[in-house]
Amino acid sequence: MFKPIENRIDTIFIHVSDLERSIKWYSDLLGLEVREGKHTGPVYTLNMGDGRPGITLDNHCFEEDYKFIPSNQPLFNLSASDINEAFKHVTEMGAEITSEIITHPDLAEFSFKDPDGNIIMVCTCFS
Repeated sequence: MFKPIENRIDTIFIHVSDLERSIKWYSDLLGLEVREGKHTGPVYTLNMGDGRPGITLDNHCFEEDYKFIPSNQPLFNLSASDINEAFKHVTEMGAEITSEIITHPDLAEFSFKDPDGNIIMVCTCFS
């Protein structure tokens, strides 16, 4: 079968207004080290592990007419082994919670806003 587009995701873009602030915030959220140097943009990619898509923060600094509009629905979900610890971590970071922990038969989840108002979800799957 002809496949002009691979069936994989290489990176997930998150549009941000302040790249330096977002790099620090997402690095703190995910427990990652910030790479050395000045990060002026337009992009900075967080390594999410071998074989996994990265998260690319994009400030559109070279686009004069760009107007930032945050997502009003979750852009993606992050995994957590303990939903309560993840909720505590996000709360301690000062993130605005958009949905408290909701437990379903096979997973638990909650959502929150990043500093720009983009909504991110965290899930714990039950085996």
